[in-house]
Amino acid sequence: MRPKSHRSLKAPGTGTGLVAAALGATARVALVCGHVCEHLMGGGVAMIPRRLVAASAVLGLWAFPTAAAPLNPEDAAAHVGETATVCGVVASAKYEADAKSQPTLLDLGKAYPNAVFTAVLDGNNRPKFGTPETSLRGKRICVTGKISDYHGKPEIVLTDPSQLAQ
Repeated sequence: MRPKSHRSLKAPGTGTGLVAAALGATARVALVCGHVCEHLMGGGVAMIPRRLVAASAVLGLWAFPTAAAPLNPEDAAAHVGETATVCGVVASAKYEADAKSQPTLLDLGKAYPNAVFTAVLDGNNRPKFGTPETSLRGKRICVTGKISDYHGKPEIVLTDPSQLAQ
């Protein structure tokens, strides 16, 4: 039996209408007659026993994207090469206007020269961020991006304001 609409499905004996959960652009899931039906657009219906679905949920067999916990500045060095979020207080900040790439350096955790992690903004991206060397000093921030190694210290290069959160 193929239902007319996934929005009007009712579980037998419950009298309760069910709303299907979206699974991507091409699939919908609904509880029907004690089974979960996967309705593929333009395709057939695959029946999966409700117990299997419940067991999968309990055992964590479904793959849902999860965000990794933010790293402390001190932990970033162990994650070089990974894309991660690093959170900490801006201990020192400097705009190097005389340097070739005119970077802005935001040192998290400890102040320069003892910084353990640096968020770097190249001069060509600086206008997107305003004046972070003054507006962010002393504030707790989180930066997201690929952690790289610069002379033995971890850093993330910021190219877009969406990589920075306060």
